[in-house]
Amino acid sequence: MRPERVVAIVATLDTKGEEAVFLQNWFCRRGYDARLVDVGTLGDAPLAAREPDVSRRRVAAAAGISPEAFAGMRRDEIMAAMGRGAAAVLRRWHDDGVLAGVIGLGGNQGTAIACTAMRALPIGVPKVMLSTVASGNLRPYIGSSDIAVVFSVGDLLGGLNRVTRGVLVRAAGMLAGMMEAAEAPADGGSVPAVAITAFGNTHPAVSRIMKELRRHGYEVVPFHASGAGGSAMEALVAEGVFRGVIDLTTHELIGEVFGDDIYAPVQPGRLTVAGRMGIPQVVAPGGLEYFCFGPEESIPPRYRGRPTHYHNPYNTNVRATAGELARLGEELARRLNESRGPVAFLDPLRGWSQVGSPGGPLWDPEGNEALRRALRRALRLDRVRYVEVDAAINDPVFADEVVRVFLELCTHPVTPSGTP
Repeated sequence: MRPERVVAIVATLDTKGEEAVFLQNWFCRRGYDARLVDVGTLGDAPLAAREPDVSRRRVAAAAGISPEAFAGMRRDEIMAAMGRGAAAVLRRWHDDGVLAGVIGLGGNQGTAIACTAMRALPIGVPKVMLSTVASGNLRPYIGSSDIAVVFSVGDLLGGLNRVTRGVLVRAAGMLAGMMEAAEAPADGGSVPAVAITAFGNTHPAVSRIMKELRRHGYEVVPFHASGAGGSAMEALVAEGVFRGVIDLTTHELIGEVFGDDIYAPVQPGRLTVAGRMGIPQVVAPGGLEYFCFGPEESIPPRYRGRPTHYHNPYNTNVRATAGELARLGEELARRLNESRGPVAFLDPLRGWSQVGSPGGPLWDPEGNEALRRALRRALRLDRVRYVEVDAAINDPVFADEVVRVFLELCTHPVTPSGTP
């Protein structure tokens, strides 16, 4: 058994002991070092369950507490602590180079704890969550992590049965396949990578920019600006994956500032990491002129009566006001001003999205100008290059200007002092 083939099974053994041991036996028969991590909060695992490799006491200790302290804590605080403790255990195995993958199983509580632990691992580490609540809103559980979720179908309660046994095997097989695939060498090598943010409403621009940058020898990785996508990009930028960022579709900022948008980032801090890392970045206001909500009936009352685009039955776009955009301009300037590396803001004067350009249902040049005025007033031009382009965001001339400026920043960066 190779030491780097550790599979962590994260479960509340006080309620899911039989299922966890079943998974442990399945992985051990296939040559893995399967380890039980007990994150139970009700008490020690029953005698019918195998002794865990990491007890709940050790998990709690990794979070700086003891199970005896649970009596004076709220339920959510206990779960958060056990999640942090399990995260510390998994992270240590990962840093030691032995962790091959993780599988969690649980109901609402176990899903919350196991996902907290798995979110502490880098993107790319195989992760599977077998959950009874998989049909609900899992965004708070998963965040921007690459956790694969399997619905348990039957409840994980009272041991194995004809339904859950098959689901457990399929979830285990999913993780085994992910771990086998992870052993293959990743493509890319020494080719520099660039991140770009995208929406359906900015797709033509993104496609043209990607094509041109590939022609210049870059690997381009797009991220859908759906809240999780932008947060995932920020996390990978922090890990040093990218040489530069083209944040063309900054829609998520409106959700972070105002809080109502369904695509608000799962972690705060959009438009901050590339600047902190000092890598070249080109920023544009793609999709920044509207809010995204669910079906029409889900639009909050204070946003009704505005210009609206019905993107699909489950996604409705509502125009932001001039006052809201002015506030966004100030916040955008504040974040760009803090950049340590070369940064440029490119503003397409004829619209920031397909629906927000002339002829589109959300075209409002006066509203856009409110952001523009606030941005120009607050932007430190000795730190940030500001470029206006007389085109819509999806016009080829704008995409080509983005590429030109980005390549220029990479070749002849401007330092924060403004000196080349």
